[in-house]
Amino acid sequence: GNLVGQDRHRQAVNQQTTDIGVMHHLGGRGPFEIGHEGRVGPEAFEKRLQPGRLQGMRQTPEAFEQLFDVQVGGREKIGGIRVHRVAGHVSEYRGAPQMVIRAMTAVDPMRADTADFLPSTDLDVEQLFERLRGLTRTLQTPWLKALFDSFWADPAFVADFKRAPAAKMMHHAYIGGLLVHCLSMAVLADKIAAHYSGVDRDLLIAGAILHDIGKVREFTYTAAIDYSDEGRLLSHMVIGLEMIEKRLQAMPNVPPDQANLLKHLIVSHHGAPEFGAVEPPKTIEAVLLHYIDELDSKVNAIRDFMAKDASDQTWTSYHRVLGRHFYRGQPRSVVKPDSGGNDTPAGTG
Repeated sequence: GNLVGQDRHRQAVNQQTTDIGVMHHLGGRGPFEIGHEGRVGPEAFEKRLQPGRLQGMRQTPEAFEQLFDVQVGGREKIGGIRVHRVAGHVSEYRGAPQMVIRAMTAVDPMRADTADFLPSTDLDVEQLFERLRGLTRTLQTPWLKALFDSFWADPAFVADFKRAPAAKMMHHAYIGGLLVHCLSMAVLADKIAAHYSGVDRDLLIAGAILHDIGKVREFTYTAAIDYSDEGRLLSHMVIGLEMIEKRLQAMPNVPPDQANLLKHLIVSHHGAPEFGAVEPPKTIEAVLLHYIDELDSKVNAIRDFMAKDASDQTWTSYHRVLGRHFYRGQPRSVVKPDSGGNDTPAGTG
């Protein structure tokens, strides 16, 4: 069966198995060949850079999450087929897991369990969603309450919203990540609206929940997290505006000026045009939403980086996107960003 989860991984190390599981092909640079006994491990990654790449089971320990290139031996080519079942055994090599592949056969992606390849939240999705719904019930603005009632009454949308990632790579890039991100932001928005006078609490909370709503269609998240054609062509902001506008058109007595303020939150939450914003934030609520988004996404991204960093030193390795090392202090266990740590709103885990 598939080797999923740390317990099953530990059982497999140093043991023979006739079926390592299903592996996911992420190659985009052309086909590659698997030898009779292709080895997947750190040595292959470091010394043999071949055109295609394999990614192991996502839910196994971090060593399996690295992209390992496979030795070329000339037996089976992998081209457009993305999912393969491999047979062989797992052992340890220099303290890291290594898979020795003896056979490989194509699998219909529709028959594969995509949970083997996609990281997902450790939190209770139903509990997270009920807390978010409870927050929308506290809104006092009739048309905003009606807008959320319309979204929550759509089973297809709710299913996608619970499952969608918030990003492909940088932050909350896992199944359920969008829900975790939006709930965290909504909780922060509620607290910040109580701190500053004159802030439209309902509008800010609505913006926190809906700002990335278009990501349910911007990404595909079946066998891998990637951009959809619609997402690449339009972006989640345009998609989100369309989704909101469609529901507003079906609602009576929506104040046009108030609806525009909500839409402004969607188009401005990235802060500046160079970061994808259609317009810079031009209301207090839009400014607050932008910084709430920055805060939640950056904290999640940094904590995820620190949790995955293999170094046991005082400082992490260099974060290329953020352009710095991060200080851990004395070596100690790092709280996983999605396991009930401080970036998770109290009561969500």
